Amino acid sequence: MKFGTKAIHAGVSPDPTTGAIMTPIYQTSTYVQESPGKHKGYEYSRTHNPTRTALQNALAALENGKHGICYASGLAATDAVLKLYRPGDEIIATNDIYGGSYRIMKRIFEPLGLVFHFVDMSEINHIKEVISEKTKMIWIETPTNPLLKIIDIEEITALCREKKIASVVDNTFASPYLQNPLDMGADIVMHSVTKYLGGHSDTVMGALITNDDTLAANLAFIQNASGAVPGPQDCFLVLRGIKTLHIRMQRHCENAMIVASWLEKHPKVNKVYYPGLPSNPGHALARRQMRGFGGMLSFELKGDVYEEAVRTMERLRVFSLGESLGGVESLCTHPASMTHASIPKEERIKVGLKDTLIRLSVGIEDAEDLIADLEQAIG
Repeated sequence: MKFGTKAIHAGVSPDPTTGAIMTPIYQTSTYVQESPGKHKGYEYSRTHNPTRTALQNALAALENGKHGICYASGLAATDAVLKLYRPGDEIIATNDIYGGSYRIMKRIFEPLGLVFHFVDMSEINHIKEVISEKTKMIWIETPTNPLLKIIDIEEITALCREKKIASVVDNTFASPYLQNPLDMGADIVMHSVTKYLGGHSDTVMGALITNDDTLAANLAFIQNASGAVPGPQDCFLVLRGIKTLHIRMQRHCENAMIVASWLEKHPKVNKVYYPGLPSNPGHALARRQMRGFGGMLSFELKGDVYEEAVRTMERLRVFSLGESLGGVESLCTHPASMTHASIPKEERIKVGLKDTLIRLSVGIEDAEDLIADLEQAIG
């Protein structure tokens, strides 16, 4: 089954009671049992809910996985993965990483005894230098947030198998439409479902997908025991959203390429970070690893003047200034003060995240209007 067909049909079926083609919203907290412990597969909605089950099956299918587990947010999903480890365990993570991931690792789990190493994963030797007998997991984010670096998933997961280390890939920026890390050897794929999978900026959710039965059982146990589960209404919204994922991603990719190419030629733009540009260092790897280059890009203005970057963002009219990404509407974000503010400035500077960097989530509007908006804002 090809992706577009899978996005519409996989994991769902008409309601057996009424024939409704859309999965119902099972807005219930509990389920009537025939006898103590004798039920129809559902006993309490923190543990299981039919709407959530349909979504979990659909997401697993999109990532070519066996098991999908949904959480109340992307960070709740990240939290569940990190709870698999114990004090003294070491984890290697991408250094150009979402600020919320950095925050939960450094400020929640590091004080509890986990040890984190943040490295540049563009060279596998950087990973090998910090691997020890205590290393239990490698956390990959590709494309990275916000500098859009491309990391070789197959190369790193092969190293993980050799060293008997778990591998997790944050696939939020790419979505299952553009790459499937499980097919490249990853043990777990993480998504902030809030973004491209939901696609309409109307829900917050996270998900983990795996082919490993034991991992799935452990993650489902954490899901139930910790209780960070999404409600059925949100699950319904995401089920609706993923039916158009392939169509939306095609337009996101087309528009982002147009915007990135235009920005690269603009006399006031110093640098554009987008793997679709042939000038980008990760372009060749992205062509091999992904089926498209995505809807995310970042850029810097010449002169490296913070105030001018702020004025540019304030002048945008079609692009809205706000957190998040992956919705049908175009968004502009200032990573240093918004999505990555929890990362100390000295750490941001080390990885090349300047205070003047502007990140764009390119939506599915008409590209001509997006260009016109950027032109009037940059001046």
